[in-house]
Amino acid sequence: MIRIAKGDESISLLNALLRISLLAGACILGACSSGDSETKAGPGKTDPASSAVVRDGLLSYAPEDYYQKGEGKPGGTLRATVASDTATLDVHAISHGNVQWLGRILYDGLVYQDEQGNISPWLAKSWEISPDGKTYTFHLRDDVTFSDGVRFNAEAVQVNLEHMRAPATKSPLAAAYIRPYLRGRIVDEYTFEATLSEPYSPFLDVLAQSWLSMISPKQIRENPKSIAEHPIGSGPFVLESYVRAQGANFVKRADYNWAPPVVRHKGAAYLDRIELTFVPEAMIRYSSLQSGQSDFTLDAPAQNAQAIRADPALRFHSRVRKGNPFRSLTLNVEKAPFNDVQIRKALALAIDREGVAWITGFGEYEPKSDFLAANSRYYDPSFKNALTYNVAEANRLFDQAGWTTRDDKGYRTKDGKRLSATVLITENPAFPNSVAVAIQADARKVGFELNIELLPLAVITDRRYAGDYQALGGGYWHTNTPDGLYILYHSNSIASEKLIGQNSSRLRDPELDDVLERARKSNDPVELKALYSQAQRRLTELVPAIPSYESIHMIAYRSYVKGVVFDTSHNTPLFIGVWLDKGAS
Repeated sequence: MIRIAKGDESISLLNALLRISLLAGACILGACSSGDSETKAGPGKTDPASSAVVRDGLLSYAPEDYYQKGEGKPGGTLRATVASDTATLDVHAISHGNVQWLGRILYDGLVYQDEQGNISPWLAKSWEISPDGKTYTFHLRDDVTFSDGVRFNAEAVQVNLEHMRAPATKSPLAAAYIRPYLRGRIVDEYTFEATLSEPYSPFLDVLAQSWLSMISPKQIRENPKSIAEHPIGSGPFVLESYVRAQGANFVKRADYNWAPPVVRHKGAAYLDRIELTFVPEAMIRYSSLQSGQSDFTLDAPAQNAQAIRADPALRFHSRVRKGNPFRSLTLNVEKAPFNDVQIRKALALAIDREGVAWITGFGEYEPKSDFLAANSRYYDPSFKNALTYNVAEANRLFDQAGWTTRDDKGYRTKDGKRLSATVLITENPAFPNSVAVAIQADARKVGFELNIELLPLAVITDRRYAGDYQALGGGYWHTNTPDGLYILYHSNSIASEKLIGQNSSRLRDPELDDVLERARKSNDPVELKALYSQAQRRLTELVPAIPSYESIHMIAYRSYVKGVVFDTSHNTPLFIGVWLDKGAS
């Protein structure tokens, strides 16, 4: 019997397969149907609460989803739930997905994206870029303060950029995003000049993301460790309390008056308080929302999506994140057997993404076979079928690679050696054990032995940075720019002693590197479209990872919660314009 290792413990294949059958049973009991297009969210599917439009393979949302349409009623407490804790509130030090919306509660950014994804003002009123693309001069607002009373100014920007890249911060995201940042210069109190080592066209885009928000410079200088549990930002809410693994409370900042112009909100937030509770159990998040014990969940359970849509007292939204789709496997191209591109491609073709998406998303997730989200700028749908499920082609490629014989258990062999690899996974609701087992079953059908090793996250992280693995299970990397391809697949992004890199496939491809480097240096939309198209094509040829489905963020809330709009970078909710109309319940 194949077992999933977890230190000295193990989980049998039988138990893991039972999980799959239970999930399937839940769909039967809930009358789910893979052909019911009216209940599916995502690109190409209709969701009654979604404004998503798909044209020529490109996904977009209505511009009015991103700005406030009218004034709300001040007052009240929003009781919200979310599946997991970030373990720290220092947004510079983590890459956790919760930062996408949490960062907009406590912090502000230097710039913001507009409804079309173009850069617009926020704490920076305007900016100039030098002809060589290496110097950015920001003209800052002069009326912004952090909640400790410290003024936001050019010094604050400089201190924040240094904190993002400081070795002590151990940033897995912000530091990588500003890696070309060379130095800063305070021109005057409200003018800051950033000099880059080379032209870097995504610079403004990444500065618009929540992970690169502005923290009080006084706190960074005097007590940086306190940011983890007592952060000081300039955002519309102030942290009142935070207990790890339990929850956090936020109170309105009465003097806030500098929301991004794109959002069209004036003054302070409408809500007096947000009470956030960490609830890992999906059914409890759903039942508390249904019963009215909570008002809002930031992690709506996919298995309850149909029930939420059918309940007139509830509202549901499913939104695709920009950037990179969810990956079922990341393959270490430096380790056999994945140092053979034919093996990588054959395995990718052998995985039934529809099945994987159903196990995790109950019909809510859109299967994905290419490397850029359909709502990302410069997405090219030409390659969306390049790695589509095709068992016959997978078998042909395995044969072509020389793995033509089989042992007594049906696994392919060559020179007396079995075609085998081990994938490392950790406990993760987004990538449950049942998904790994389903992939394992698909691999076995084509004669590939895929062993599963279940380990603590810290152990996997250490092994990832050391390159000590054949494959990693699960993972997504959201970003508001197609430069996410550079972050995940350029050779400069491979982890080292000096860099917490995200290129876990350890891919080194001169052609891809060249294309992604040229894209970073270009501001010409025509050239960028061509370059990112080349990059997407090349990735379907190299197959450093196996994409599974679009990265989806699902929320649900009571019908009396009004004013929900979405952040332009992350497609997650903004709370500054949210208000409560209990008379509508």
